[in-house]
Amino acid sequence: MNGFAALGILLGLVAVATAAGLVWRATTGRARSTRGDQVVAAEDVGADAFGRRATLLQFSTEFCAPCRPAARVLGALADDFAGVRHVEVDLTDHPELADRFGILQTPTTLVLDDAGVVRARIGGAPRTDDLRTTLHRILGSDHASA
Repeated sequence: MNGFAALGILLGLVAVATAAGLVWRATTGRARSTRGDQVVAAEDVGADAFGRRATLLQFSTEFCAPCRPAARVLGALADDFAGVRHVEVDLTDHPELADRFGILQTPTTLVLDDAGVVRARIGGAPRTDDLRTTLHRILGSDHASA
């Protein structure tokens, strides 16, 4: 292989990796709507209760660096909305839940409505504005901030 071909292949690989990284960065932390066919009960994840109107169900692990700041963001956001609760589940203690809920990275947050239906899914640290918009959509126009 000559030098120009090797350089072309190298530049092509750099371009593909850069494009993949930009796509990953643009989608990480964004709430993606789900089909609403999965229902979660508090006892399914070892929680004592979910929120009366919505729940921010965060899956973390003991050694996850972005999980602590994500928990603070989710907790503060839950405090801003009446009837919304943040629940954190450590997958280190419950590894079977990763398979059950298709958790491929931590943190992953499931946004549940008042019936426990998964309405949105966030892979990575949540973006506050995006999550706030998602909660407004789920709670409807009659929601009240705390």
